[in-house]
Amino acid sequence: MEPTLGDFPTWLNILAWNSLGLGIACALGVAVDVIRRPQKMAVMNVVWPVSMLFGGVLWLGGYLRWGRTSEPSESADEEDTPMAVAVGTGANHCGAGCALGDLIAEWVAFLFPAVAVAFGWGWLFQDKMFAVWILDFILAFGLGIVFQYFAIAPMRGLSLRKGLIEALKADAASITSWQVGMYGAMALVQLLLFPALFGGRAPVDSPEFWFAMQWAMLLGFATAYPVNWLLIRAGVKERM
Repeated sequence: MEPTLGDFPTWLNILAWNSLGLGIACALGVAVDVIRRPQKMAVMNVVWPVSMLFGGVLWLGGYLRWGRTSEPSESADEEDTPMAVAVGTGANHCGAGCALGDLIAEWVAFLFPAVAVAFGWGWLFQDKMFAVWILDFILAFGLGIVFQYFAIAPMRGLSLRKGLIEALKADAASITSWQVGMYGAMALVQLLLFPALFGGRAPVDSPEFWFAMQWAMLLGFATAYPVNWLLIRAGVKERM
């Protein structure tokens, strides 16, 4: 059974569209900038623009302060990067893969409901949202590991097999912690907050859903941050 959809006020609709538009504008701006000033680690040319979709102006400030590649005439000492910034960059790297995976999974399951059925809707879960979360996790985990592979393999000169193994060691816990935070936030909004305030949930094809997802991704960053700190401190994950 499909859940009841909420009746959202105009002010929230406008707020959601503005937040999404700002995120897209930041993503496009950073995408242009990394073409002009490529990152030393190639995968970050994708990570930074993608992370703008949920981080918006706050993430843009972080990119301009710590992530942007220096011009040849500028001096930059990577060793001086504070641990807190290095951990944030590592969590952000993991989060970009998660964000892409969640974005793809949600739209695929929305456009092709049979996909949600394949992942348990109707026979394992009565609520479609939980079935889609399975697909969310699979895609987010897969893309997150790929992102980590392209960070760690070139840095260490690893083969495909060894690189994937090391990527799993480095990012499995980080990706899982990010998704746990994201799921917790979306469950709170979709199961409690939206129904209590607006009478139901936000559908995937609404700006309110993706506005909530932006905040959920920020909570995902918060839950992944301490995990990344421990992984980097232990030498399991490379400092970025």
